[in-house]
Amino acid sequence: MERVVLPTTAAAGEILFDRSARTRWRLGFDRWAGRLLPLLFLIAILPILDLAYWTASSALPTLSLHVLTDVNYKDVDQLGVPLVSTAEVMALATGLAVLFGLFGGVATAEFLSDRAAAWVRVSANILAGTPSVIVGTFVFFAFCIYLGWGFSMIAGVLALAFFITPYIYRTADLALTSVPRHLREAAYGSGARPYQYILRVAAPIALPQILNGIFLAMAIGVGETAPIVLTTTNSVILPNSLFGPVAFLTATIWENFSAPAGTPGLAIALQAAFLLLVVVVALNIVVRLIAARYRKRLEGLYQ
Repeated sequence: MERVVLPTTAAAGEILFDRSARTRWRLGFDRWAGRLLPLLFLIAILPILDLAYWTASSALPTLSLHVLTDVNYKDVDQLGVPLVSTAEVMALATGLAVLFGLFGGVATAEFLSDRAAAWVRVSANILAGTPSVIVGTFVFFAFCIYLGWGFSMIAGVLALAFFITPYIYRTADLALTSVPRHLREAAYGSGARPYQYILRVAAPIALPQILNGIFLAMAIGVGETAPIVLTTTNSVILPNSLFGPVAFLTATIWENFSAPAGTPGLAIALQAAFLLLVVVVALNIVVRLIAARYRKRLEGLYQ
């Protein structure tokens, strides 16, 4: 019988810490990559910080409480109407998107067959990749022209809802399908009905991720211009009807960004741009705080 000679401790150490050319190259690459990544991150974020600084420095000198709260249509240098109108439009659009997005996510995660769920997911991916201008054009022809609604607040709400629903659906579907399978089997094995499992087991676990998707969709929707410009008319008064005109921050920027320097129109455009940056950053911070706090409460409960 052939005798097997095992390497000594020294030989094993030499094998483990082999200093061949390939090993030295890998170790050097790992070391320099660790040093290079922060530099690349800094290079990537500098244009964003420069944009935020330029917008803030251009808007803050002329921004005041009067500009933010004045809703008198005779004052051209006011943002009260666009702020209130944007909040109303986003609330309605987000409500519709959450309703259909969560319904679709629950359906594909729990009720539909694998084949049907796959088709729904592919359709949602296609819709999520569709440019907002195409969504706005569809709503314009389908609702403003064909149904005769004209340029109206409800058309803008539907356009934004169509645009952000795929993001909420994809997040809800992923969150619900990520729930550990043994929890689903235990719930059904103990006699729970599907709605009881969804409300009492799956929803608490998936809620932080769903909240992330909702607030991300809101941040995306509030910065869109094409769906609003194509479906509604910018207004100087607060909305009084779903079928009337409505103001929106991005539409205000679109109408005034080309105004001559030093004019109230350009100042309003810069102020609206700064407010949009603040809103988007605030949405991201709030959702991360809420999700982190909720995840901490659930830590260790479902493992």
